[in-house]
Formats: sequence, structure tokens, C-alpha cells
Amino acid sequence: MKKILLGLLKISISAGLIAYLVWNATHGEEGGKAFATLRDQPKDWWLLLAAWAVSTLAVLMTFVRWWYLVRALEIPCRFRDALRIGFWGYLFNLAPLGIVGGDLVKAVMLAHEHKNFRTKAVASVLVDRLLGLYFLFVLSAAAIFLTGFWRIPGKNIALICWCTYALTALGTVGIGLMFLPGITEGRLARALGRLPRIGSIVENLIDAVRMYRKRPGVLLLASLLSLILQGLFVVGLYLIARGLPGNVPTLAMHFVLVPLSSIAGVLPLPLGPFEGVLDYLYTKVPPPGAIVYKGQGLVVALAYRIITLLIAALGIYYYFGYRREVKEAIHEEDHGLRIGAKE
Repeated sequence: MKKILLGLLKISISAGLIAYLVWNATHGEEGGKAFATLRDQPKDWWLLLAAWAVSTLAVLMTFVRWWYLVRALEIPCRFRDALRIGFWGYLFNLAPLGIVGGDLVKAVMLAHEHKNFRTKAVASVLVDRLLGLYFLFVLSAAAIFLTGFWRIPGKNIALICWCTYALTALGTVGIGLMFLPGITEGRLARALGRLPRIGSIVENLIDAVRMYRKRPGVLLLASLLSLILQGLFVVGLYLIARGLPGNVPTLAMHFVLVPLSSIAGVLPLPLGPFEGVLDYLYTKVPPPGAIVYKGQGLVVALAYRIITLLIAALGIYYYFGYRREVKEAIHEEDHGLRIGAKE
């Protein structure tokens, strides 16, 4: 019951955020011009189809990266099984299945199928998520500098740029320190593992670092995959924007806007933060000689959400074909399976 109520709360907050964004985009001086343009002007369906293909490739590459991290820990997981579990996680990240987080589902299912590798299963999921988030910041920081986004006037833009730089630098230092043996061994590691609420998560992350520290080549290739797939996500969303009517920022600027919006989308909500940030940033970087109306970014973001649903549809077979197995594994986790339990 608690999970159901939490899921309903998440969906309600998301619905409220989207409703506010739509209302805000359809009132005021510009009065919904972006939505009117979407309704009245022709769409380029070939570009939208290409956007779906590129976005699907990016999602599949996230599964490849995770499978590579899993195999590096000598877990005997076949690629088709990683694909199946990856799609389960992807489905559970979408509303209304988002009652249970996708990362949790991936960790639980891999641990359920390989009971002798529970700690390693969780380690692979944690490192996969950490790499994805870190390289979002790296790509954002690099694109902000190279495109001159930081020169755009406005206190909010300056704050966004400096926060991105600072968090990227902090993340780089933090990751570097985590790979020092003195940090992940001894009293400090044990003390961090006893922290209230987050202690078990920190302990699992420390275990993951210990496992991958001896495999620098694995982390290097996984990092390269992270940059490539993040670039594909940017191109996919740009193709969506070009396939829809209306003016949109350049491809180069999308390498700033999409990662920044995706960072906001890390919040545990199916909808809302990503759409709001993208809509705000779109109006700050219009293409030369053109105007981007309020709501244009929201239109593009909602179209992207439809694309994600179409991608998720590819994995519905896995969910309905194996839903009993998913329920059993989650039930087992609820009754005593502790993620990060020692092998």
C-alpha cells in the first residue's frame, strides 16, 4: 500500500507540473503560439522516425554499457538476459510503472537470477548510474564552454553555468578520491557504511569501487560508451525538434540544453523537471534571427516522452512474458533480500 500511495503521489506531482507548464505556455503575450504552430503547421515525419531510431539506439547502448559492466565482474549474464532486464528497468522508470525504480528492478532481477553474485549485481547498477550521471555533467560543462553558452546575459544562465562547472569538478575530484585505496578501505569506509539512511547505499558504492578499481580498461570503455550514447540522446531530441514546426536552437546548443534538462530529470518523477528546464532554456538560446515562443521546448519535450513510450513498447513483450518472475523477485526483495548483501 505504501508503494502504491508513493506512486500515486509521484504521478500527481508530475501531472500538476505538466498542467502548470501547459497553462503557463498558453497564457500571456505569446498565448500558446507554440501549440498553435504544432497544430496548424506540417510535421516532418521522416525526421521524427529518424529521431525514434536514434533514441532507440541510445537506449540499447545503455543496456550494452550495463551488460559490459556486469560481464566485467564475471557474472554469467547473457546479452539477451541483460536486454530483457534492461527493458524491465526502462519500463519501470515510466509512469505508472514508476512505483518501483528502474535501477532497483535491474539490481533485484540480476541478483534474483544470479544469487551467488548479489553484491556484484548491485555494484554494476550503481556504477552504471554513476557513469551516466557524471558524463551528463561532463558533456554539459564541455558544451557550455565550447558553444559560448556562458556568455549569454542573465543571472540565471550564469548561475547554471557556474553550478555545472562546480559540480563537474566536484564529481571528478570525488570519483578520483573514491579510487584511492585509503578511502575505500579501513575505518573511513566502515564509518561511511554506518551513516543513517544512506549508509547501505554508500557501502554498496564502496564495494562497487573496490571491484572496478582493478579494471581501469573496463571503466575507460564504459566511459566512452557513456559519451557516445549521451550524444545520441542529444541528436535524437534535436531531430524531434526539427521534425516539429517552429523555430528551435541549433544542434550545438542542444548539446548544452539536453544534458542540463536531463540532469533535472534525474529527480524521481516520471514527468516535470525535464520538460520545465528544457522549455525555459529554449527561450534563452533562439536560432539567429528567429524567435522561440514560450512552450516550444515543452512541445519538444512532450514529443520526446511519446518517443520513449514507443521505445518502451518494444519491451512490453518482456514484461508480460515474464511478469510473474518480476513480481516474485520484487516480493523476495520486500521480504528480506537486502541489496548489497555479502556473497
